[in-house]
Amino acid sequence: MQRFVIVLPVLSILSATPVMAQEIKTQSPLTVGGYGEVAISRNFYSDNVYRYSNPTRYKDDPSHGRFDIPHAVFYIGYDFGSGWSVQSEIEFEHTGSGSAVEKEFTEAGEWEQEIEKGGEVALEQFWIQKTFMPQLNLRIGHMVVPVGALNNAHEPLNFFTVYRPEGESTIMPSTWHDTGISILGDLGDWSYEFQVIAGLDAFMFNRDNFIKYGGASPYEFKVANNYGFAARIDNRSIKDLRISLSGYYGNSMHNSFPNDMKDTRYKDVKGRTTVGCFDFCYKSNNLVIRGNADYGCVSDAVTISTVKRNMTSNNAPYKKTPVGKAAMTYGGEAGFNILGEADEKLFVFGRYEYYDPYIPATDQQDYTFTDVQRIAAGINWLPIPQIAVKAEFSERFRDSRYNNEPSVSIGIAYMGFFK
Repeated sequence: MQRFVIVLPVLSILSATPVMAQEIKTQSPLTVGGYGEVAISRNFYSDNVYRYSNPTRYKDDPSHGRFDIPHAVFYIGYDFGSGWSVQSEIEFEHTGSGSAVEKEFTEAGEWEQEIEKGGEVALEQFWIQKTFMPQLNLRIGHMVVPVGALNNAHEPLNFFTVYRPEGESTIMPSTWHDTGISILGDLGDWSYEFQVIAGLDAFMFNRDNFIKYGGASPYEFKVANNYGFAARIDNRSIKDLRISLSGYYGNSMHNSFPNDMKDTRYKDVKGRTTVGCFDFCYKSNNLVIRGNADYGCVSDAVTISTVKRNMTSNNAPYKKTPVGKAAMTYGGEAGFNILGEADEKLFVFGRYEYYDPYIPATDQQDYTFTDVQRIAAGINWLPIPQIAVKAEFSERFRDSRYNNEPSVSIGIAYMGFFK
């Protein structure tokens, strides 16, 4: 059990504190581990892209199923001594991506490049850290941005549902990772982190996901005409309880390529992006309760929506849908271990969450289908501390004019160290 207590903080970017790093160092300077999930779901609703524009037509569509590997992450870290350490994570989402070159004999023998499968491969973390003391550490590189409950604890044993909680993963990058500089440390019952990172790109914001894709870059580099500032504070003064505040601020307009500041019509449009989050986690021997509330807003949302719809070329890597002035989510989950205090655990859990990625300004069109409530209930069986077998029933509710979206999912996940 003690080993699992060490695993949890190291895999989480914020919780990889100098204290935990020191505990690992007594075992070995090299740490190798990871986490991953297998998910199988059956969705009892239509998957047609027009199901919200014409709900009646698609009400009786057949169900559809999906087999998926949402995340497979491999972690390696090394403590060089004298306070210097390095950590990295490589993430494969949906088993990665693939393409192939083929000679098409049915098309005059032409060579063609084809996409063989979807997915993504990403370097989620790569940073070098200097530890001066437990209270003060300097980290430079590519790191997780610990804004919100999910980004701070995104590994699959840190939530009960088969897939990551929908609210935060819909409106914010998940996992949010970016390149920059971080100062972090522990101060008794308090811990903190402050980051300076590349700013978000307003042209990547959209109606269905708010700022989720604003941290991504379609280029070989990350545009940083503007800078973003992220911070997090955790308190553990009360036994078994962690309470946290986190947030982000930065200008997101004119943070695309090429730099468009010469267009004086929109020179003063800033696209100020602000996100504020509260979350908590209570863990006793048999009871786990987690909750969060997040709110984000973007200034100049109307202008940004107009510019990216009318002023960017059709083949530009931007979504044309508008961005709302704000987005929000809140929710919580509770699980009880019905097996008592044994190493083998069986949690019965329930979860509720609400989210809306598109809260329009007064002169923007409203899209009522973006307003979502979701409930889930199920079990998590942990035969050993590093493995969880999950099963759940969930249902998504929108405005009464739309069809409910029930589904059943099962999954298995691991989180641990190999060395």
